[in-house]
Amino acid sequence: MLALLHTSPVHVPVFDALRDEAHPGLELRHFVDERLLLRARREGPEAVRDELRAVLDEAVAQGARAVLCTCSTIGGEAERAGAGVPVLRVDRPMAARAVAAGRRIVVLAALESTVAPTVALLEEEARRAGRPVGVRTLLADGAWAHFEAGDTGAYVRAVAAAADTVTRADAIVLAQASMAPARQLTTTSVPVLSSPGPGLAAAVRALGAASA
Repeated sequence: MLALLHTSPVHVPVFDALRDEAHPGLELRHFVDERLLLRARREGPEAVRDELRAVLDEAVAQGARAVLCTCSTIGGEAERAGAGVPVLRVDRPMAARAVAAGRRIVVLAALESTVAPTVALLEEEARRAGRPVGVRTLLADGAWAHFEAGDTGAYVRAVAAAADTVTRADAIVLAQASMAPARQLTTTSVPVLSSPGPGLAAAVRALGAASA
């Protein structure tokens, strides 16, 4: 069983649909704790370390052989927490793809707390690949207010509009998994990368290796 750790319930149907499309028959179990992101935004990702470890331990106790954290803000802490099974952050495969795409990377975020962890991840992947990169950041103005209000349509439109302002870049990284639908609305010629599909595929590979 693959466990998914979310900080918003909106991710549950997204990943169920990805599973049905690309990994039929895969057993998923969703763990949703919105308080993790709320506290991480107030106090920093390291502040949720103990609570995060408790959720991971519960997932393992329920039979998880691997865990995918879909929240970019706390993804690094999830990787470092250790749970006796592989714990992956959803945005790492996306970051590797961005680094491979070229030197000029734009991180587009709707939530400011996601920016620093995403930039750090890109720099880590660049060092691993031996490829220098220049990372710029952009906040989608007003987008998160739409998300918090439950207006996902307005949310993804605001994200897409921000993406369409980007020029002179080799890749645009959508810093949060919830931003992925905006890819279908963008008109920019710059490649726009999102995390859910590649992240779930990586977790499925880790699950297979752990079960072998």
